Amino acid sequence: MRYAPESVDQVVSNAPQPGLRGDYRNIRPDYGVEQDWAAYSAQEHALFAKLCRRQLALLPGYACDAYLRGLALLDARDAIPRFDAVSSRLKAASNWEIVAVPGLIPDRVFFEHLAQRRFPVTVWLRRPDEFDYIVEPDVFHDLFGHVPLLFDPAYADYMQAYGQGGLKAARLDALTFLARLYWYTVEFGLIRTPQGLRIYGAGILSSGGEVVHSIESPAPRRVAFALERVMRTDYHIDRYQGTYFVIDSFEQLVRDTAPDFTPIYARIGALPALAADTFAPGDTLL
Repeated sequence: MRYAPESVDQVVSNAPQPGLRGDYRNIRPDYGVEQDWAAYSAQEHALFAKLCRRQLALLPGYACDAYLRGLALLDARDAIPRFDAVSSRLKAASNWEIVAVPGLIPDRVFFEHLAQRRFPVTVWLRRPDEFDYIVEPDVFHDLFGHVPLLFDPAYADYMQAYGQGGLKAARLDALTFLARLYWYTVEFGLIRTPQGLRIYGAGILSSGGEVVHSIESPAPRRVAFALERVMRTDYHIDRYQGTYFVIDSFEQLVRDTAPDFTPIYARIGALPALAADTFAPGDTLL
């Protein structure tokens, strides 16, 4: 998921945190920091622009229209954008804003930001040798992958509801189930359109290889979205996904995730997890 385990809470001491990338020394209580746009080097801006050019060449015919509309509004083609400028445009479109963070942040802080229509964006950029793959989300993944869809009102509402649900899931010890929902929608979701399957998941949209794989490859299963099926399904973090879940619209996503999850957590908590590459009874393959 986009956020880190609760052990990150130790960072509030402002001490360096082993294993975490990013400078946590000057965090605010909500883990926000200053972007310090002037501190980015010319090489970093050039690398960001190069990453954008690669993805822009890949996305036509694969990314969903709502994402492409938002990407145009993001205006991130030539350099790392200023977060305050992006927030101003987001506010006008969907009443969202972005908040600069040093890197991975705790569950509860991440959920609180989403619940208040704020999306955390990492300030640092990957190194040139990490051009094709990076473990932690950086400013390119967050801005290019996640932020464009926040211009879409229905998707923006889903993200706020997800944050509200995350705060509740933390109290119910159900974060594993909610993490799977995030993974298979926000990070690796597909959507049906009149033109065919399209991508809306940020993990795919910011990837150099999975864009084409997710739509064209015969290897993965593409399964119609079903909430409890998604919440029971494990996922891969070190290779392309074996299963993608497909929604019909963002309005469907909002509608299907609107019910109280409390009885759902109780029900699926008594069932075994499903492997990422498995077929399950009731699956509708697309």
